[in-house]
Amino acid sequence: MSVTTGLFYLFSAILLAAAFRVITTRNPVHAVLYLVLTFFQASMIWMLLKAEFLSLTLVLVYVGAVMVLFLFVVMMLDVNTEEMRKGFWKHFPLAAVLGILIVVEMSAVLLGGFQVADAPTAASVVASAGAELSNSKQLGKLLYTQYIYPLEVATAILLVGMIAAVALTLRQRKDSKAIDPAAQVRVRAKDRMTVVKMAATQPALPVDAVEAPSVENKA
Repeated sequence: MSVTTGLFYLFSAILLAAAFRVITTRNPVHAVLYLVLTFFQASMIWMLLKAEFLSLTLVLVYVGAVMVLFLFVVMMLDVNTEEMRKGFWKHFPLAAVLGILIVVEMSAVLLGGFQVADAPTAASVVASAGAELSNSKQLGKLLYTQYIYPLEVATAILLVGMIAAVALTLRQRKDSKAIDPAAQVRVRAKDRMTVVKMAATQPALPVDAVEAPSVENKA
């Protein structure tokens, strides 16, 4: 077994274990952390396949930006997992049917194999062309020329999602105790304390009624 094959099995095992923990852990913060580990292992597999651009893009975009945003949103929202578990058995039949359907489709594809009708001549052409051209440069040209409108739509959707995440985290909550910094800056010295004159609730005692403490002369 070569080093590349051993690393592939290692990364794949960690990826499957982390993906399994994403859907089985009870803490949503831990689930997001396991998902970050899953993306990172997938990036390492891309690196073994000599797809360096896709590997680094996966790390920078998903691990470095999207999943960190998910982590902060989950931590700030303080998701009540007990309330979410109440409807588990209600939606379990539909989830089980969808899961069985996905397993059957993946088994049919993996067990049946990939049938190739013609000789894979495209692979040699792509390999020879890739030696002369930069993959990332050509991808950038294609992305910002032919697919510029889908790119703008995707950026608009991401912007809306980011604004929605900020709005959810900054919403007013009943159990939160926050101080307005603007009110603290505008405060004046005379507004900090107010002296209020209040009437006595009981009449004052006469002077004769107050007994002076007796002093014993021990001399």
